[in-house]
Amino acid sequence: MDRRNFVKSGVVLAGSAVLPSCKSNEKQKLKLGFDNFSIRAMEWKAPKLLEYAAEQKVDTILFSDLRVYDNHEESYLKEIKAQADQLGIEIQAGTEGICPTSASFKKTYGTAEEHLALAIRVAKTLGSSVVRCYQGSARDRKSLGGLKPHMAATIATCKKVKSLALESGVKIAIENHAGDMAAYQLRELIEKAGPDYVGATIDSGNATWTVDTPMRNLEILAPYVVCSGIRDTMMWDDGNGIKAHWTAMGDGVVNWREYFTKWDKLCPNAPVQLEIISPYGKFFPHKDEKFWKDYKDIRKSDYDAYKALAAKGHAVGIPQVKGKEANQKYQISELERSIKFCRNVIGLGRKV
Repeated sequence: MDRRNFVKSGVVLAGSAVLPSCKSNEKQKLKLGFDNFSIRAMEWKAPKLLEYAAEQKVDTILFSDLRVYDNHEESYLKEIKAQADQLGIEIQAGTEGICPTSASFKKTYGTAEEHLALAIRVAKTLGSSVVRCYQGSARDRKSLGGLKPHMAATIATCKKVKSLALESGVKIAIENHAGDMAAYQLRELIEKAGPDYVGATIDSGNATWTVDTPMRNLEILAPYVVCSGIRDTMMWDDGNGIKAHWTAMGDGVVNWREYFTKWDKLCPNAPVQLEIISPYGKFFPHKDEKFWKDYKDIRKSDYDAYKALAAKGHAVGIPQVKGKEANQKYQISELERSIKFCRNVIGLGRKV
């Protein structure tokens, strides 16, 4: 079946399961939205993104970086909030890396503490109850001491702005990002920092970049999930290792009916926000002993589940999208197909 025509046909393949069309499912009226990074090639600022979100009839939007605004002045941000309120769109605010020891950290907004404090103030003005951020990436696994020193530095940064976060009513929502922490490590970080003001931004695609499965990632992080970045992944073992290739929703190996049924039970108040980042992928040469030097913290049970999920997938061609205009069309198409899948097949979203 041509997956691109799943809406017309009423069915779609997801892993090995065939999911029937579901126009209305009262038990799964989870909020549906998207992360602006999904359509980054458009280079739209917040006002235009809100207009587009309204056109797509989504419930929420995640502004996952501080560049999406023309400035960070309170008066300007209040205008953005007023526009969102008028359109009936809930804003979740965010920023990027907050770990000062990570290779991913940038001093664009000052120190890690100053950066996070700014993001919290922006979130408060926009009416966002969370500020999405992350620690680093898989590169930090190669540094001296692995992830532990970076986790400690992230916790220290969070504690420096604890009072501001609590006073503002904004929870610091740390993402499992780009192959840095596995789900159990992020949960450990949240519990050490303090769950009263630190939570999780769950990323199903990033889970597969940490030898983790989306389902186990959800089960572990669910008690602390307040924000999200969701996309599908096709996985397969080519004989030398496992390839994890991000895709639009419904094009990968994840059983989303099962996934969102569990989401509805474990963290029903958290919005499902799509972060579609096709056509990126990662290769895991797990049969090579050298690979495990940087992944020795991965638990055997997670590794076994990862291999089992990859066994359900199959090889796919990698799209070659070149040029700004081509990328713009591709990203819009991938996001809108994903929104339709979540709404028409899984039954997500509160707007008709």
